[in-house]
Amino acid sequence: MSNKYASSLKGLYLVTPDWDDTRKLLEITELALKGGVSLLQYRHKTADAAQRQEQAECLLALARSYKVPFIINDFVDLCLSLDADGIHVGGTDTAVTEVRKQIGPDKILGSSCYGSLELAHAAQTAGASYVAFGGFYPSKVKKYPVTTPATIVTDWKQQGTVPSVVIGGMTRENSAPLVGNGADMVAAISSIYLAGDPQAAARAFGTLFAK
Repeated sequence: MSNKYASSLKGLYLVTPDWDDTRKLLEITELALKGGVSLLQYRHKTADAAQRQEQAECLLALARSYKVPFIINDFVDLCLSLDADGIHVGGTDTAVTEVRKQIGPDKILGSSCYGSLELAHAAQTAGASYVAFGGFYPSKVKKYPVTTPATIVTDWKQQGTVPSVVIGGMTRENSAPLVGNGADMVAAISSIYLAGDPQAAARAFGTLFAK
């Protein structure tokens, strides 16, 4: 991965909700970007190809204007056609290996590792730029077992060499101990997009990483 992204892999990792209203999506995303975002991921599990293309193009332009790296969830072809900054995939080492071959050495490649250090080590070896752990807390967006132990962040800090992201029901308050344990990024959806003041909400997450 190019060193130009190294400083981006720390802080608030903003992930988009499944919103069909593109105008609203862009408005809230921009407010968050003004508050401070390190990485932006486009994730829309129910969009059709045309909507996905339109929203991704708009978000990419917005991210570029704020000099924030832009990541596509799952769709490698879309990542490549837009020349987005990277891709996030589910946690199998085979997938990570193949995707790394497709996108080349310079783009960001993230991998979901759930509550498994074994998956994280495999993803790192296969070429992941960061590993994502979770869920730690109940999420308004994703349905999954809330079984990831908080200690996994500390364990990874001692064992791994790539940054870690924590996901799943993240708020400013409940993510603080995970950042204290060594998490490099906090991924948030609802805590930003459903906030009364998304800009302030993003800024609040940023204070977790202020030295």
